[in-house]
Amino acid sequence: MNNYRPLRILISGGGTGGHIFPAVSIADEMRRLNPESEILFVGAEGKMEMEKVPAAGYRIVGLPVVGLQRQLNLKNIMNDLQAPFKILRSISKAGKIIKDFRPDVAVGVGGYASAPLLWSAQRHGVPTLIQEQNGFAGLTNKILGKKADFICVAYEGMERFFPADRIVMTGNPIRKGIVPATEEMRKAGMEFYGLDPERRHILIVGGSLGSGTLNRSVMKWIDRGCPGGENVELIWQCGKYYKPQVEAFMANAEEKCGKLAGQIHWNDFISRMDLAYAVSDLVISRSGASTVSELCAVGKAALFVPSPNVAEDHQTHNAMALVRKDAAALVKDADAPEVLMSKALELVSDSAAIARMEENISALALPDAAFRIAEKIYELVDRRNQNG
Repeated sequence: MNNYRPLRILISGGGTGGHIFPAVSIADEMRRLNPESEILFVGAEGKMEMEKVPAAGYRIVGLPVVGLQRQLNLKNIMNDLQAPFKILRSISKAGKIIKDFRPDVAVGVGGYASAPLLWSAQRHGVPTLIQEQNGFAGLTNKILGKKADFICVAYEGMERFFPADRIVMTGNPIRKGIVPATEEMRKAGMEFYGLDPERRHILIVGGSLGSGTLNRSVMKWIDRGCPGGENVELIWQCGKYYKPQVEAFMANAEEKCGKLAGQIHWNDFISRMDLAYAVSDLVISRSGASTVSELCAVGKAALFVPSPNVAEDHQTHNAMALVRKDAAALVKDADAPEVLMSKALELVSDSAAIARMEENISALALPDAAFRIAEKIYELVDRRNQNG
């Protein structure tokens, strides 16, 4: 018998895919547990959640909230001057949303819209839960965490940012189908990508806009004639934004590295990431929260290049949490064009090091994160009902 009764749930946050994906995953899990639950998203006007959330099948309301700009120029200064007024309007609108929707619980995943919505929820006595994806908490979540009932985290040591008695280790929600590879998956991946099973395989993936440094690193290695690449094949996702540049470059790749050019399988997008993970001996990637959680789930050795263009340098904190446990290696973004590929080739040729990293990263996996968070949501509501 299903003991999960229907709830009215507000979910707030966004601004980046790293915030939106966990929010939608939590909503999907709540809907799976009880399809009659009513879920309303609250986002920031003009941000990507206003498109992504409806595409996932959920209703969303926008707040006029903005964040303070990090770069100093006239446009940003004008935006900053308007920010206090937009925040006040957002708080007022958030209060009206809460009164009209009458939620059982409010969930925040970080991003601009979380602040006014969860602050208003806390003022109205609505139980609140925060999901912090990174190893270094964002400013919004640090502020809201002081009064949140539960803070769901994916990394150890988060009591630096939040009250220890309210922290719950749940992990980050990841895409369905991202699981440790079976031999059948590996064989299917070899066929799908046209790979030689006798060679070692490196997957290079940086997302749509995070691929710039990784692309430059690979192209510099190709310019040098692909040294050390005789027994290696690459699966290289260059990102849609960079596709024209990489396409023009790869047209002459054979002149630079001869037949090794045929061992470089590149595209702007990887449609079967499950199979790409399955065939890979080493994954080179950025260290956003969702990527790190996926690599733990599939148990793949990782070489991280943290993006320097993120708040609080949280990608370095994410990567270092694994490096300290000998579960991954790290190359700084500034050093990558010179050393990334030589480091990757050195690693992938060391079977003992790869096996050790695979074992250690697998031990950090927290599967079923969305379900763990959903369970905490129900616990929170039950606790409130018992206390009247």
